[in-house]
Amino acid sequence: MNWKIKAIALTSALMIAAPAAYGDTAATYDSKCASCHGKDGKGKKAMKTLDYTTAEGQKWSDADGVKAILEGKEKMKGYKEKGIDEAAAKELVAYIRKFKK
Repeated sequence: MNWKIKAIALTSALMIAAPAAYGDTAATYDSKCASCHGKDGKGKKAMKTLDYTTAEGQKWSDADGVKAILEGKEKMKGYKEKGIDEAAAKELVAYIRKFKK
């Protein structure tokens, strides 16, 4: 019986924590990415950023996305020195993947 209580408590904690983590990722995207990539992921044509809602805008691998977030790419500076670690970069990549229609 004791293991059932522990399992229920763990499941409940995970269910509560999951939306909070997703919310943090959304807030990070909004504060660090949306100004160039658009709050809706469509990018900004004047800046020539990718439209993440299209297959073309999602062609890159997850590893390439993490690397770009941490180290930068072309005009974009990396965010490793600005408080984004590898785990957060992976969460951002997963968040960006959800823009694809």
